[in-house]
Amino acid sequence: GLGLAVTREEDFGAWYSQVVVAGELIEYYDISGCYILRPWSYSMWESIKEFFDGEIKKMDVENCYFPLFVSQARLEAEKDHIEDFAPEVAWVTRSGNHDLEVPIAVRPTSETVMYPVFANWIRSHRDLPLKLNQWCNVVRWEFKHPTPFIRSREFLWQEGHTAFSNKAEADTEVRKVLELYRRIYEELLAVPVIPGVKSEKEKFAGGLYTT
Repeated sequence: GLGLAVTREEDFGAWYSQVVVAGELIEYYDISGCYILRPWSYSMWESIKEFFDGEIKKMDVENCYFPLFVSQARLEAEKDHIEDFAPEVAWVTRSGNHDLEVPIAVRPTSETVMYPVFANWIRSHRDLPLKLNQWCNVVRWEFKHPTPFIRSREFLWQEGHTAFSNKAEADTEVRKVLELYRRIYEELLAVPVIPGVKSEKEKFAGGLYTT
């Protein structure tokens, strides 16, 4: 009933692209890899956000917001964290008709913005745990076949950043949040998952381990 030109069996990629447009989920934009989220798809995001935000607040996590732009110095100071994203970092190099003296990065993730500030805020064990969450957009200038909802250059997400007095507390928090992600996939999106720890090759750059 959607008037699709191909079947899933004939060409899955073309079928998928037609479904997300005909289903009024997205509209394509004139910048490759960037998509307009229509009300139907954005309402799904709002449902996910409402569920997750409510659950993390029960865990005493507080919401905050850090800048979209990252200085070159901060980005380069945390090379281990940004290693995997380096080829995908988008840079602002001009303002109007003038070149910037120092390029400014558009955040691919926020560790390099947040953690130097954490060092200012955490003065002793009395300041722990620090449990923050940020709802924001990030940009990764992905060139590997952009696909709506799967691989895009700008996307909405949440990122939780916490600090604890010991590894055991941090590990416990990781597992609690991983369980919330499992619930989102299985209870809200009807997608079965297998929670676990990623391999060394798959883990987040600079991390001890990634779930």
